[in-house]
Parts: sequence; C-alpha cells; structure tokens
Amino acid sequence: MAALICGSLAFDTIMTFDGRFAEQILPEQLHILNVSFLVPTLRRDFGGCAGNIAYSLKLLGGNPLPMAMLGADGGEYLARLQQLGVDTRFVGRVEDTYTAQAMIMTDRDNNQITAFHPGAMMQAHLHRIPPGAGAHVGIIAPDGREAMLQHAAQFVEAGIPFVFDPGQGLPMFDGADLRRFIKQASWIAVNDYEGKMLCDRTGWSLAEISHRVRGLIVTLGAQGCEIWEQGVRTHVPPVQPAQVVDPTGCGDAWRGGLLYGLEKGWTLARCAQLGNRLGALKIAQRGPQNYQLDFQPD
Repeated sequence: MAALICGSLAFDTIMTFDGRFAEQILPEQLHILNVSFLVPTLRRDFGGCAGNIAYSLKLLGGNPLPMAMLGADGGEYLARLQQLGVDTRFVGRVEDTYTAQAMIMTDRDNNQITAFHPGAMMQAHLHRIPPGAGAHVGIIAPDGREAMLQHAAQFVEAGIPFVFDPGQGLPMFDGADLRRFIKQASWIAVNDYEGKMLCDRTGWSLAEISHRVRGLIVTLGAQGCEIWEQGVRTHVPPVQPAQVVDPTGCGDAWRGGLLYGLEKGWTLARCAQLGNRLGALKIAQRGPQNYQLDFQPD
C-alpha cells in the first residue's frame, strides 16, 4: 500500500515572537502598516506540505510517495528523505531556482504570519501521475496552481481516490475550479477558516459538499475536528498535548494520520482520531518534522 502525496517540499525558517500580534497591529492604521517584530529564537527546518505529510505517514509505518520539486539547493532535503526511507522516485530538481522557502513567525498565542517563496514548486506540474504509480490513495496538498489542477485530473485518469487539501493554496482558485476539485475528489480536508472560504466560493454548505464526496473533514485546532458524511456531522474530540510549543506542521501531521487510516480502510472517525493524536504530538515539538511516535498506530 502506498500514498501519493502531491505538494511542496520547502525549507521553513521559523521565528518566535514573545508578544502578541494583536497588540502590535493597530486596525485603524492598517492602510499605513509598518511594524517590526523582535524574534529572539530562530531555526531552519525541513518543511513543505508534501515533506511533512510524508514524514508523518512514514513514522506510522506507511509508504509515502511524495511528488514534488526541489531547487538547486535541495540536495540536503533529498538526502534526508532517502535517509528516512522515503521513496523519492517522484521528487524532481529544478537547477535554476531555489527550493520553496517559508518564513514563519509565531506569537505567544500561536497565531502565525508566513511569507512564502514558491521557487521550484512552480514547476511541479512538470511531474505527471502515471497510471502505474503504484499508489492506492493520494492527496493534493498546497502546490503550484497548475500542478494542483493537473494532478487532480491525473488522479481521476489513474483511478486513484484522493484527498483534496487546498490549504493556503485555496485563494488561488475561483468557485468553478473548487467545484471541479470537489467533483473529482473522494475526500476533502480543510481547517475551519478554509472551510468557510470553500463554502463561500462554491456556494455550497458543508453538508452539501459532503454529499458530493465520501467524506469532508474540518479540523478545529484545539477543539479537535468534525467529520461530515452524507450531510451528517460528527465531532471528534481533541487529544490534549503534553505542552504547546509550535503549531507549524500540525495540520500536515494530522493528514499523515488520515492517509494511514485510509490506506488501512478505516472509518473516517478512526482516521480523525489518529490525526488528532499526531497533531498533539507535533505541537509539543519545535519544527514540522522533529516529533516521534510514543504509541502504536494499530
């Protein structure tokens, strides 16, 4: 069993601001915004949605197949994936650009401000999902716009059911695009903010969307998540973390659990329970790929 993970590989520069963004940004002065944040801690990590999801799934004992592009500076990341035992046959290189870079600043309330340079990610559409990809399930995570559109169609052509996970890439698509993704996908995973945007742009409610797919998951952060199946909503309670350190990559860790469960044929509720457990593990560690399992997934 393998999961084809379409998305980004990126280097994350993660900074911590000891204060609150809300106390530094004056709403009445947004038209002349000019702020500076002192960030006493800074670290550089391996990140990107495809890399983070692959890391989570590999920890669980799954078989991730990331499909993504690295830049000229991506040799270190490629070596890391291979050291983890991740199959990199669908990881490409673009030699005249940088690997995608995310600059992430987190305040004391775990609010985040991110600047993202896509770099090689914008060439991800050069990868094509072959009919013999060897995957039984897939996911379209945030990636270049053309890659997300083309890979969705290619999943359908290859007969591989997939999760549509638009994430921060959702604003790139209009209502027609998103309705097409929904019709092509088997499952949809969004956070609560993305869920509201998805409804607004498609003109469909969460219940209506859930009738068009096998299942719709809305993650709710510290409140757990909710599952929509055929118009019926089920709340899956959270797992309390040992401590709250860094939310970067929590959603991707959660999606690794989702893919693991889907590979195993679990119910969506059981998949969500595992996802919540992984999210709690991840948030207790700094960086998106530095946590370890303390339980057996089965």
